[in-house]
Amino acid sequence: MLTMNLAVVSLVDGHDPSDVARVAAALQRQAARDFAPIWDVSATVDAFPTLDDMPVGYWPIIVERDIDTEGAAGVHEDRDGQPFALVEMSDSWSLTASHEMLEMLADPFGRRLIAAQSPDPDQGRVEILVEVADPCEADQFAYTVNDVLVSDFYTPHFFDPVAAQGVRYDFTGAITAPRQVLRGGYVSWHDPVSDQWFQETWFTGDAPTFVQLPPDTARSGSIRSWIDAQTQHPGIDAGLSPGSDVLQAAVARGAATAASSSAKAAALRAQVESLVRGER
Repeated sequence: MLTMNLAVVSLVDGHDPSDVARVAAALQRQAARDFAPIWDVSATVDAFPTLDDMPVGYWPIIVERDIDTEGAAGVHEDRDGQPFALVEMSDSWSLTASHEMLEMLADPFGRRLIAAQSPDPDQGRVEILVEVADPCEADQFAYTVNDVLVSDFYTPHFFDPVAAQGVRYDFTGAITAPRQVLRGGYVSWHDPVSDQWFQETWFTGDAPTFVQLPPDTARSGSIRSWIDAQTQHPGIDAGLSPGSDVLQAAVARGAATAASSSAKAAALRAQVESLVRGER
């Protein structure tokens, strides 16, 4: 199994390198501990100060101050066809970076389709685009790694034909049946009969709705890039509001455990100083 190497690089002036390093460490743990065993992938995630420091062959997750062009955020391909992700800086940029990392690992080139029964009961078998974080992307389904907010994601059982007891459809357990869209999420698919793209979205109202997307005759780039350009999901693109309960809870958890980290660091510094002085 080839290992995918990802790099987190911030282009935001004044962005604290410690913040970038902490998020990269959380993404590495999420990729290795949570995602890799479920999706059978191998990945590393490292922070680099600049794009010049990033080794050739790494796929970057690039943090920018403002991404105000529709469809610019998300995973794209460079001129050599290699994936990279753009993330807008916000108080919850770790959640967005996690979302893009997970989708990059599951489908680096944004074209992976899996055949399954359509979410729309009026359709038959369709081709669902693999976007592992979209149906459960809302902040209320996020969780923390190292006290850093990260995205939930679905498992391969998301495409099962029927629901079964004891089956895990997403990491946190919020999704309880195959192809279920949670409030704040969506799923996209191609119907071979009509040769059209559709979505089930739940951004407003008390239940999800079905949407037919415009024809993709002018599409350039990957399917995922085109789908992202048709879909407005501000919680991911622009980040959560500073008053978000989920974000505030994550900040509080981080503050509560900061004392432990500081105590561990102080103990290590004391031990290093003792060794340097030749003490035992």
